[in-house]
Amino acid sequence: MLSIGRVQLKTNLLLAPIAGYCDLAFRLVVRSIPEAAPAPGPGCGIGTVGLACTDLLCPQAILRETDTTLWLAATCPEDQPLCMQLYGREVGVMAEAARWAAANGATTIDINMGCPVDKVTKKNGGSKLLCEPELAIEIVRTLARTVSVPVTAKIRLGWDDASLITDSLPPRLADAGAAAITVHGRTSLQKFRGSASLPGIARVVQAVKRHHPQVTVIGNGDVKTPEDAKRMLGETGCDGVMIGRGALGQPWIFRDTAHYLATGRLPPALSRWERAQLVLDHFHHMMRLRGERRTMAMIHSRIPWYSPFLQPWPGLRRAAHEMASAAAFEDYWLAGMERMEQEGEGSPIAEAAAV
Repeated sequence: MLSIGRVQLKTNLLLAPIAGYCDLAFRLVVRSIPEAAPAPGPGCGIGTVGLACTDLLCPQAILRETDTTLWLAATCPEDQPLCMQLYGREVGVMAEAARWAAANGATTIDINMGCPVDKVTKKNGGSKLLCEPELAIEIVRTLARTVSVPVTAKIRLGWDDASLITDSLPPRLADAGAAAITVHGRTSLQKFRGSASLPGIARVVQAVKRHHPQVTVIGNGDVKTPEDAKRMLGETGCDGVMIGRGALGQPWIFRDTAHYLATGRLPPALSRWERAQLVLDHFHHMMRLRGERRTMAMIHSRIPWYSPFLQPWPGLRRAAHEMASAAAFEDYWLAGMERMEQEGEGSPIAEAAAV
């Protein structure tokens, strides 16, 4: 269990807000994966993902209710609990956008202080806020007073190695009302190069917990396996783990990690057929929510993430990229799943019928 303010989560595993990937269709796939029972019999109540986040949301676009931003913020009853993440620097606009988010499905509201992408930082948003600590604190303070849902912040270790904020800014964000702080273990200038620093995350944990033991600190960066998550928890003392790129090709990582953290053992792996079915579910969600043209563009960018976890499947990336219509893609995918059944990696229903 993990608490963010008054919100109780079923696990301490969170899906990160990854621009262009963690949309409603993907979140529904992540949430649909059942927990793994530690032994034959009913589920053990271990859980999977505790909280999932939207893409980064521009507050001005939220208030204008542009089509693109409404899609990025789209949710549904099955998509809970949900964090909506805002980025920007205009305190009043951020507060109004937070009101909108709280009224439109947000369980928590996160302030992005960690995005290193140029188009965000050039507008002095994202991780550029780390260079303006007083403004960052004022944004947290104002939003925490504006909405009734918990307000959180996602940060990095600093802008660069010469301006680390691990000991200084995080406790002040907690002072201002942040119910949780997520820290990515790199500086902004690193972007995603090199390795995430577990000692850097540990320093944030220590700085926050020294004066605010009730404030949740979540570690983020380079978690690609259940073992990575356990290492982060053990070496940093953080309360939870946020998984981003490590989930894009294997949305079942939350199932496997929750089981591993609870039992010390990895659960039986999903079969290739089951993994392929999740990709097909993702495709169907995209078709329902976005239509054929956008779905085909999106599935072309997602298959490279899924491909390593579906092998052997010769020519998968090339063939999927060449599919020009939804019907062609679905026929191709179903044929691949049929081959898996013939090779002995069939569906759970087919396997049960064969017993």
